[in-house]
Parts: sequence; structure tokens; C-alpha cells
Amino acid sequence: MASVDDIIKNHEEQMDKTVANLQHEFSTVRTGRASGTMLERVMVDYYGTPTPVSQLAGIKSPEPHLLVVEPWDKSILKDVEKAIMASDLGITPSNDGTVIRLPFPPPTEERRKDLVKQCRHLAEEAKIAVRNIRRDANTRLERLIKDEDLSTDDERRAEDRIQKLTDTHISAIDESLKGKESEVMEF
Repeated sequence: MASVDDIIKNHEEQMDKTVANLQHEFSTVRTGRASGTMLERVMVDYYGTPTPVSQLAGIKSPEPHLLVVEPWDKSILKDVEKAIMASDLGITPSNDGTVIRLPFPPPTEERRKDLVKQCRHLAEEAKIAVRNIRRDANTRLERLIKDEDLSTDDERRAEDRIQKLTDTHISAIDESLKGKESEVMEF
């Protein structure tokens, strides 16, 4: 049977992963600035295998509003271009025969507001996940009490520790959201 410290440590790690996942999701949201992480979900059919662009090409950002994709195998240049056009990025690539340029125009005010809504939705999902982790931890503590391995006072202290962890992670989510919102709304 797991101890209180094991339960808390395990659930804290899950909460940490939830916050890290949210930050990764935020990095894929288009802000008007060019970022190589935006191409993570773009898959190219490379000899019959769907492969991320980042594994087939060097991705550089020489300017804040431009990405340059340089495939290591020049024969797949057209395939990379097709995959980018087929993606939901909404960007038209420019192919010069050796590299693909992706100009990122600044999003309109309306589009920025939509992106903020999307970020808020992602943050709310992360908060729900953290609360579910808290609920699971409290359920495991209740099982320890039923098995008479834990006193009521110890359970209360453990629940307080779990609540503090939850509050800490929720505030980290809020801070990440605030930072991403300001990044999206700036020109």
C-alpha cells in the first residue's frame, strides 16, 4: 500500500506534467510571430511514412514574421510544400527551389481575440485536469483511512497539502495564460 507521501508525490508529478503540457500547447498557438513549433503537427509523406517536418528539414526564423524551411533531402521540397499548404496554418508557402519561406502576417484584431479564446479553453482544460488529479489523490487517501492505515488528522493534513499543490498549479496555469494572452494581443 502506498504511503501519504507517495500519493502526494505521484499526484504532484501528474500536475507538473499537466502544466508542462499546457505550455507546450500554448507554443503551438499562432501569435503572428514565426515559431518552428507551429510546424510540429505538419506531417509529410516521406517514403510512405507520415513524418513531422522538423525531422526532415532545418527550420529557421531569420525575422520575427518569417520561417525558412530547408529540407535536408531536396527531392522532398514539393512534398513539404504540399503538407504545409494542406495544414490548418493558413499560410501560403513560397518555394524558391532550395528553401520554403513562410511569411506570417500579423493576425487581425478579431483573429487575436479568437486565439485568446482558444488559449483560455486550453487553460480551462488544464485546470480541470489538475482538479481531477486532486480528486484522485483524495480518493486514494480515503482508501487509506478505510484500511485504517491513516488517522483522520493525518488525512486532513494530507488533504491540505494536496489542496496547496492544486492551488499552486492552478496559479501557474493562470500565469501561463496571462503571458500567452499578452503575447497574442501585442502587434
